Amino acid sequence: MAKKLSCIIVDDEPLAREVIGDYIKVVDQLELICTVENALELDLILGEHSVDLIFLDIQMPFLTGLDFLKVRSNLPMVIITTAFPNYAVDGFHFDVIDYLLKPITFNRFYKAIAKAGRYHNLKSGDRESMEEAADLDHFFIKCDGRYQKIYTSEILFVKAMENYILIQTSSEKHLSLMPLKTIEENLDTEEFVRVHKSFIVPVSKIRSLENHEIILEEGHKIPVSRNYAKYVQDKVLKDKVLKRKDS
Repeated sequence: MAKKLSCIIVDDEPLAREVIGDYIKVVDQLELICTVENALELDLILGEHSVDLIFLDIQMPFLTGLDFLKVRSNLPMVIITTAFPNYAVDGFHFDVIDYLLKPITFNRFYKAIAKAGRYHNLKSGDRESMEEAADLDHFFIKCDGRYQKIYTSEILFVKAMENYILIQTSSEKHLSLMPLKTIEENLDTEEFVRVHKSFIVPVSKIRSLENHEIILEEGHKIPVSRNYAKYVQDKVLKDKVLKRKDS
């Protein structure tokens, strides 16, 4: 990433601002312009400075982060930061770059920054970044003493099995000693969705959806837990449902 991304932190909690600010300090690609306590202050800053990236909290006084996204257009890249997981789908409706759930770990923060950097460079036509993005279509996991290459486009589902994960691809299964959270943090949140405490599936492979079950390509049936049902439905269906219009 050649150019540093100029950032603003918007959060009414001093500790949250401090944590994200400390993370920004150790990432060379980022430059912190300022921190503000609410979205009204942010609006003033955007009128005075050129900004690449906003870390935006949701629950704030005067104007929530989501309300700000609704009324403000032509915004820089936005990464939502919040303690409330139920806002995730709402955030993605506004094409946010990522969604960080508090308490935010540095590993998860850095993954979001990498995504923002790729998006920024691709948007500006950076060829080096395009080549980097093309290389992000796979990862390696350790299986039976060897490192197995997994193409994300071939994943049908990921299943937690006690201390292991099972990755089912279109052609085979792979078992690895790893918590589900680790694989979840390394999958694109726009392409994959958690549907159950034990299952992650790619949105593009979903063929049908009911309240408590998903049917994937090749007929795999995956349970949807009650806690994830609305989130999954909103994430998968979005605004793609055709509705009858009376003539």
